Amino acid sequence: MTKPDKPQDPHTRITERILAELNQGVRPWLKPWSSDALAGRVTRPLRASGEPYRGINVILLWMEAVASGFASPTWMTYRQAQSLGAQVRKGERGAPVVYCGSSTKTKQDEQTGEEREEGFRFLKSYTVFNVEQIDGLPERFAPQPIDPPALPFPRIDTAEAFFAAIPAEVRHGGNQAYYNVSDDRIQLPPFEAFHDPEGYYATRGHETIHWTRHESRLDRSFGRKTWGDEGYAREELVAELGAAFLAADLGIAIEPRPDHAAYIGSWIQVLENDKRAIVQAAAHAERAVAYLHQIATPTDMKEAA
Repeated sequence: MTKPDKPQDPHTRITERILAELNQGVRPWLKPWSSDALAGRVTRPLRASGEPYRGINVILLWMEAVASGFASPTWMTYRQAQSLGAQVRKGERGAPVVYCGSSTKTKQDEQTGEEREEGFRFLKSYTVFNVEQIDGLPERFAPQPIDPPALPFPRIDTAEAFFAAIPAEVRHGGNQAYYNVSDDRIQLPPFEAFHDPEGYYATRGHETIHWTRHESRLDRSFGRKTWGDEGYAREELVAELGAAFLAADLGIAIEPRPDHAAYIGSWIQVLENDKRAIVQAAAHAERAVAYLHQIATPTDMKEAA
C-alpha cells in the first residue's frame, strides 16, 4: 500500500499559492477593486467581529475574493456562522487562513545533559467562509447598497454587442487585466476605471484573444512553460496584434496599452531570434480574430452572407 501524501505545511502551501499568482502575471498584494472601492472605500478583509485581518491572511483572502468574485470583505468560520443562527450553503468551499501561535518544548543540552525549555513559533491553518456563502445571517452582515458612479463616458454599442456574444467568463474588479488559463476566465478592471471607452475595449479585446488560446479552442501554447519565457512573449505578441485587428474590425481607434511597454524587449528578442516570428504571430492573431467573429456573428447573418 502506498502512503498518502503528507499534507503541506502552511508555509509551503502559501508560498506555492503566491507563486501561482505571480506566474499568471498577477501581484496578489495589490488590493483588487470591487464595488466598495468604486465608492472610494478600500478595506482589509474583516472578521465576523469587524476586526481586520492582518499579515499574510490579508493577501490570502484578497486572492480568494478575486477568484470567487466576492464583494463583501467579511469572513467567518463555520462554527461562527452556526452561533449566529446561520448556515454555510451546501457545497461551498472555504478559504484557508492561518494563525501564528507560540509554544515551548524541552530540549537537552548536548554538552551538559541539562534540560531546558525552548520557545518556538508555529503556523496553523483553519477555514473561513465569506458571508456571501452563508444563509440566514443577521441583517448587519448584509452587503450595503452602493450607488454606482455615473459613467464618465458612454459605452460603444457595436463593441458591447460583439463582446456580449462571446461566451467567455469575464469578471470585473481589481486593478489588473489578465486571462487565467487554469480557471479559463478573463479579469478586467471596472469600465469606469479606464480613461476612455476605447481603452476598455482594447484591453478586453487583448484578453479575449488570450482566451482563444485555451486547449478547447485554438490550443495555442508556443511551448510556454513559465511566465516571461519566450512562449509567453510570443503569446503576448499574438494578443497585441489580434487586439489591433479586432479594434479595426469594430471601428475603434486605440492606443498601445502602457503596461505592454514592458514586453517590447522580449518581443525584440523573439523577432531577432526568429525572422518568421512576426509573420507567424500575425497569422495566429488573424486566426484568433476570425474565431471570435465566427462565434459573435448570428447564424441567420452567416446564412444571409
